[in-house]
Amino acid sequence: MIGFFAATLAVFSWTYACSIWRRECENLLPRQINIYKNFLASIFFLPVALTINWFSDLSSIFLLVISGAVGISIGDTLYINSLKIIGTRKTLSFEALTPIIATILGTLSIDEIYPQKVWIGSLIVSFSLLMIVRQNTFQKEGCSEENMLGIICALGSVFCAVFAALLSRVILLNSTLTPLQTTEIRLLSASIFLFLIFKKDFLYLLNNRSITRKNHFNLVLSTFLGTNLGILFQQIVFKFLPIGIGWTLLSLSPVFALFISKREGDQINKLTIFYSFLSFIGVAITIV
Repeated sequence: MIGFFAATLAVFSWTYACSIWRRECENLLPRQINIYKNFLASIFFLPVALTINWFSDLSSIFLLVISGAVGISIGDTLYINSLKIIGTRKTLSFEALTPIIATILGTLSIDEIYPQKVWIGSLIVSFSLLMIVRQNTFQKEGCSEENMLGIICALGSVFCAVFAALLSRVILLNSTLTPLQTTEIRLLSASIFLFLIFKKDFLYLLNNRSITRKNHFNLVLSTFLGTNLGILFQQIVFKFLPIGIGWTLLSLSPVFALFISKREGDQINKLTIFYSFLSFIGVAITIV
């Protein structure tokens, strides 16, 4: 039950934060938002770094560094770029692929054996979310070059996220590091990686006086919810649940995003509501 509640909180936190990041893309580039949120999030959890024995398990820490660089630095930058292009709900809807991808990778790479109901539930969730995508993403906007770029960024972020989650799952199972400690290691590594790659953007953020207090408030709030709490809850999920089941629960963000869809100009029809309900049925089959 701990994993289930952590997944629900992670989905809520991440979905709300995504809606804020999309609005802030009017003022900052996606990579600049990612730099802002990761640097600030690592500071929020900085006291946790003092509890980590950095030399006791170098191999685990090294894998978490890779997980942070791939999943947070690269994956989140692609994710926020997708938010800017195709919107919150449509970006989140591409997580439809994560349940089945995570289930397959969990079986092949770390020998997690899933009962038949997990495969059925994952397929139902994936199908439901793909149908939600189909309802609005392509019918109105078509496949313009910009729309396709948003889709490519969303798909890239999915693969980065699943790979990073797999590494986190391995570490949480085979080391003494806690979910909170693994969260801080991933955040620190992501911040360092982004600093090395985008030094000019760091300097731009430090010297940019066009960012208002309201912008800062929105970014601080979304960072704490979507990055600190979101990643922490995600790590708790992977501590207590197999990666396939965990990602099936975490992939329900598009359903939560229905509550903010009108604010972003998305029209919700009866089929969208039906497939959202069907996705919950898939989750129920997976966890019951």
